[in-house]
Amino acid sequence: MMGLVSLLTDASSEMVYPVLPLFLANVLGAPVAAIGLIESLAEAAASFTKVGSGWLSDRVGRRKPLIALGYTMSNMAKPLLALSATWPAVLALRLTDRLGKGVRTAPRDALIAESAERGERGRAFGAHRALDTLGAAIGPLVAWAVLTLSPDAYRTVFLVSTIPGSLAIVVVLFAVRDAGRERGGIPSAPSLRGFSKPLAVFTAISGVFALANSSDALLILRAQDLGAAPAVIPLMYVVFNLAGALLSGPFGTHSDTVGRRRLLVFGFGGYALVYLGFALARSAVSPWLLFALYGIPYAATEGMTRAYVCDLAGPERRGTVLGAYTFVLGLAALPSSALAGVLWDTVSHSAPFVFSAVLMGAAALALLVTGSWLDAQRSGDLCGARS
Repeated sequence: MMGLVSLLTDASSEMVYPVLPLFLANVLGAPVAAIGLIESLAEAAASFTKVGSGWLSDRVGRRKPLIALGYTMSNMAKPLLALSATWPAVLALRLTDRLGKGVRTAPRDALIAESAERGERGRAFGAHRALDTLGAAIGPLVAWAVLTLSPDAYRTVFLVSTIPGSLAIVVVLFAVRDAGRERGGIPSAPSLRGFSKPLAVFTAISGVFALANSSDALLILRAQDLGAAPAVIPLMYVVFNLAGALLSGPFGTHSDTVGRRRLLVFGFGGYALVYLGFALARSAVSPWLLFALYGIPYAATEGMTRAYVCDLAGPERRGTVLGAYTFVLGLAALPSSALAGVLWDTVSHSAPFVFSAVLMGAAALALLVTGSWLDAQRSGDLCGARS
């Protein structure tokens, strides 16, 4: 049921997301630095909220109320973009949307982890990610159809996103249920003290990657910069999400067998190569191939980072640790897209992608170098978090 909710929500979100940077740049006249600032603040707000929502869901012993609140916030904010006349108005609505994501994500991931046996956790996260990404392929396809019929109908796309978003709210309210868990052993306030040393090391490496992983809005603007027509860019996003949807399930199941860290090294390194490709691209055809390749590392990392965190976190504080982990990522995400936008405006249109590729490669190398130690520590007593 959570996979279905995510499918519907991503159909709504990804209908909006690939055209929002184009709407900001082509209709509202926002500079790329402003677009980067919007994405940095939005993603950071989501990450900061996750730590509190994860802790609160642990504290009260229920996940569903926060999950429902988060999905409702997000799916009510997106259609209001149709009324926006300035980029600060878009910023306010984007913040509301991402705050909703922050409220729901840690409780949702904890619920998924609690609904699967430990030996099948990667499969569970992979299946959820596959449904999520399938919805993310449907949304841009609808956006492409609307913009093909009317090239400037960005606001119509925002209004159509109401349909799957409303269905997602209905499903989460009436079909999702809590897995059931006992309260106890939860701190009186969110903290990072539940982190084991291996989890702290992995979080630091993930923070470097998050600093490099600027918003996909920059990839979309790069595709337009290389000569792609705005109406076909959502189709590139369809290709990306289809690749991710097809691979998320197999990657998740594979991680249960070979270990999630190896898959994450592959994923971080793959991101670096794709971003380097965006930096070096010189034709309108290049983004088609790069977006297709982008789905491979996305599928290898998007659900697996959280599954790996769940492997290292105790079950009593899983929501808290997931939230704290994403809080740290939010600190790194805060300057990420804003810095990329500044590099675009002041250095060159390739500069943000070179910067990202270098840091992503460093994160992959760090995870590879620390791998033996992490694996050795995990073979010990790492199932519970240490105070």
